[in-house]
Amino acid sequence: MCYSAMVWADYHAFVRRFGAKLSIEEFVRLFRVRENGGKVKIPRGMEDAFKDATVGAEKLIYDLARRYRDEQRNRHLLEIIEQGERLQRAQASLEKKATKKAADDVRIAGNKIAAAQRRLDELDRDEPAPKDSRIYPGDYAPVMIVQNGERLVVPMRYQCRISGVPASFDEKYPGTYNARLDSLEGYWRNLFGRSHGVAVVTRFYEHVERLDDEGKRRNEVLEFRPQDGREMLVACLWSRWTDEDTDEELLSFAAITTDPPPEVIAAGHDRCIIPIRAEHLDAWLSPEGRSLGELYAILEDRDRPYYEHTVAD
Repeated sequence: MCYSAMVWADYHAFVRRFGAKLSIEEFVRLFRVRENGGKVKIPRGMEDAFKDATVGAEKLIYDLARRYRDEQRNRHLLEIIEQGERLQRAQASLEKKATKKAADDVRIAGNKIAAAQRRLDELDRDEPAPKDSRIYPGDYAPVMIVQNGERLVVPMRYQCRISGVPASFDEKYPGTYNARLDSLEGYWRNLFGRSHGVAVVTRFYEHVERLDDEGKRRNEVLEFRPQDGREMLVACLWSRWTDEDTDEELLSFAAITTDPPPEVIAAGHDRCIIPIRAEHLDAWLSPEGRSLGELYAILEDRDRPYYEHTVAD
C-alpha cells in the first residue's frame, strides 16, 4: 500500500495552494542523473510541468527531459529497424522450410515491433493524460517538506531508503514505499518525528483478489478515490541517503499507512493511506520539538473521506 497512486506532479499546484518553493537544484540534479544513465523513473506529468519555461533552470530541466525523450525515440526506432530485419529473415526462411526457430522469430519480432511502436506513439503524444501523474514504487514524485522554516517541493523516489543502510535494501525490502503506522517506532524510528513530508494524492490503486462469475479467484487492480473528489494530503516519511564512497545522493519517501475504513475492507484490501487534515499541515511538516503523542494524534485525527472504487483501466 499504495501499490500505485495519482499524485500532483505539477509543482505549480504546490506553489499556488501552499506557497511552497521549488527546490530547483534537486530537480536539475535528478534530471541530470537520468541523462547520465542513472536508473531514474520520472512521470511524464513531472516533466511537462516545466514545458512552458523559457529561461533559467526550469527551461534547462525541460531541455534535459526533451533530450531524454529524443534518445528514447531513437532507441525505439532502432529497435523497429532491427526487429524488422529479423522478421524479414524469418519470413524468408519459412518460405523455404517451416522451422520452430523461424516461427518463433516471426512471433517475437512482431511483438517487439508492436511494443516499440506503442512506446513511440506514447512519446509523440501531445495531449496530457491522467496516467501522466500516476506513480508506482520506484517512480519519482514531488513531495512537500519544510526546511529552514519554508515549504519546499522536492522530487523524491517512491520507495524509501533510510540513511545509513546499504543500497541493497531496495531489493531486500521492496515494500519500503509503505510505512506502517504500527512500525513507526520500529523500522522507521530514525525518520518518525524527524523527516516528515506530504504528497498530494487524488486517488490510489491496489491489487485485490476477487471471485469471478465462475467462482475462480483472480487478481484485479482497483482504483480508490474520495467520493467528493477532494485531494488528500498524504502523510509521508522521507530520507536523504548518501553513498559513502561516491557521495551519490538519493531522496526517497514512503507513505504512512494504517488499517482501512470499512468500504476499503469490503472491496478486498487491508491497508490505507493516511490523509492529514489541512489544519495539521504545519505541525506535521515541522515535527521537531513535538512529542510522539502529538504526532500520533495528528495521524489519528486524520481526514476521513469515503472511498469509492472501480476496476482500474
